[in-house]
Amino acid sequence: MLITKTMLAVVLFGGLLVQSGTGYKVVGRYPIGGTGGWDYINIDSSARRLYVSHSTQVEVVDADTGKIVGTIADTPGVHGTAIAARFKHGFTSNGREHKVSMFDTATLQLIKKIDVGRGPDGIYYDDRTKRVFTNNHGSHDITAIDASSGDVVGTVPVKGDGEQAIIGKDGLIYVNSEDTNEVVAFDPKSLEVKNRFPIGVAKRPTGLAYDARTNRLFIGCERRYFCPRLNIPKGLRPSPADDQRAR
Repeated sequence: MLITKTMLAVVLFGGLLVQSGTGYKVVGRYPIGGTGGWDYINIDSSARRLYVSHSTQVEVVDADTGKIVGTIADTPGVHGTAIAARFKHGFTSNGREHKVSMFDTATLQLIKKIDVGRGPDGIYYDDRTKRVFTNNHGSHDITAIDASSGDVVGTVPVKGDGEQAIIGKDGLIYVNSEDTNEVVAFDPKSLEVKNRFPIGVAKRPTGLAYDARTNRLFIGCERRYFCPRLNIPKGLRPSPADDQRAR
């Protein structure tokens, strides 16, 4: 998913653009200059840094002041960033060159580039397995990378174009499959697909959020007026999506 704008406004600390009367408010905007596309934004909470994908580079921003503290260059068609804080390693998904850049989070210097599947898009880190995963749109699979060494350790045959992903309390990873209109669950250790959940009438799922208390996924889709809500059943028994009008 790629958004083209000339400036990115980052909304901080609960400053969600929701209906009035909720108590939420915008408390800051961080302008970032330049042109080109924008995509995923990620935060390293321990280092208080924001990683903002910006066309061919990643802008690194102080989360508290909005000051740009550095740039990760040479990331053609970058979509997102994953941070493995325990190893002081970061990873970017470079969609146009079918590679991942592995960098030092302290210096922002490149460590190496890693060949992955074609068209890596969404990227995320699983601390339990100490692996980074890239959702590859061109090859319709997911590449697993050892976060310490940067070595590729396997591939998930997801057979779809993965977008955003979350890690459930059951240890499985749930990823939106944009082109097949479903959520796919896979085991990050064995790399086996465990289940597929069709999302109903909504199409092209991209954004994904997870409520661990109720064990529900909330899925942002292309159809404007629908927001599917999917219960994750114990034992991974298939459950229909609950299509509701967005509020």
